[in-house]
This record gives sequence, C-alpha cells and structure tokens, in this order.
Amino acid sequence: MTKSKLIEEISKSVSNDALNDKSIESIVSGAFTTIGETIKKTGRFSYPGFGTFTVTNRSARKGRNPRTGEAIDIKASKSIKFKPAPALKDNL
Repeated sequence: MTKSKLIEEISKSVSNDALNDKSIESIVSGAFTTIGETIKKTGRFSYPGFGTFTVTNRSARKGRNPRTGEAIDIKASKSIKFKPAPALKDNL
C-alpha cells in the first residue's frame, strides 16, 4: 500500500468532514515520525492489538559478492524487527 492509498483509506473510514486529505496526510506523517523517533530513542515501540517493533543488533560477518564470488566483510548494523500481536495474527 502506498502513502496516498493509506490516506485515501483513512479518509473513507473517518466520518468527520472536518478532516481533508491534507490534514490526514499531516497526521499520518506525524504518527510515523513519532514512531521512528520512539524506536530510535527507546529501542522499542508497541501498539496493542497491532504489534511491537524492536531494534536488533546484527553482528559483523563474512559474506560473498554474488557477482564475483569474492569473500567480503559485512559490518555490524542495527535492524528493526516486527512481532505482530496475537489479534493481528489471528485476523490474517
């Protein structure tokens, strides 16, 4: 789903005529910005009934260049893991 489709779907589900697409876009952008900042600051974001985002550390490792087959070193990095809530998993 694209950002514009998300805004369109939210607009359909909201029964308040005071919210136009610009307002909804601002709210959606603000929500995702806040979620990202929370994950960066605390390492975790949880929304009941939806799931939990957590930061995971990936250690350095050896890899292979798929084109040449040459061994390369892959640096340690951080990644985000998502664990869906049971309510979300049951609805799939």
